[in-house]
Amino acid sequence: MDYHLYPLGDQGVLIELGEDINLKVHERVKSVSAHLEKMNWDWVIEYVPAFASVAIHYDPMKVMEKEGDSSLYAYEIVCAYVEKELEKITPSHSEAPRTVEIPVCYGGEFGPDLAYVAESNDISEEKVIDLHVGGDYLVYMIGFAPGFPYIGGMPEEIATPRRKEPRLQISAGSVGIAGKQTGVYPIETPGGWQLIGQTPKALFRPENEIPSLLQAGDKINFKPITREEFDAYKEEEK
Repeated sequence: MDYHLYPLGDQGVLIELGEDINLKVHERVKSVSAHLEKMNWDWVIEYVPAFASVAIHYDPMKVMEKEGDSSLYAYEIVCAYVEKELEKITPSHSEAPRTVEIPVCYGGEFGPDLAYVAESNDISEEKVIDLHVGGDYLVYMIGFAPGFPYIGGMPEEIATPRRKEPRLQISAGSVGIAGKQTGVYPIETPGGWQLIGQTPKALFRPENEIPSLLQAGDKINFKPITREEFDAYKEEEK
């Protein structure tokens, strides 16, 4: 497996596994993350998978305590552990991804930028919705905000740049487009993605043991719903 290790501040190691956002690199990220999670190193604070890398955040004091009188720096010790484990990872077929359905009410007050996306791509609003629903979607990573999924696989016919001026407040559940990606805001937050709809489904539930509904590697199906169905879903969630 090809990889490069880089320092991430004075308490982290970045494992770079590729330079492109694609399925092959994503599979490497998943394999490395799954393997390292099994190690249970007590000096690890957390692992953070991204598009083409995995970050390891560690406690340097615990690393040095474990090694005693070692003349090496904590970063060098951690790299030695990581390299030893990476050599053990062999290419393998991963399990079938989980598929999560996300109902979306498109346009109107929920999708104030739907018309702009349509105009930018010289197609109708209905076509934007059809194309968005028909994408072959994969969650590549979770980041930016708790539970925020960066989703690849959106048709290029509806790719649209971010807004020049980000909004200061975006409602939880808002579905947006930024470049060739789509995503869903799990909490109320500022943001600059082009909003085309909203889901009544909660993507971030802090009271749950696993608060994020979506995980890297999930397949996503967007399902168009009416305003009435949106309101009914919200009532059921109460």
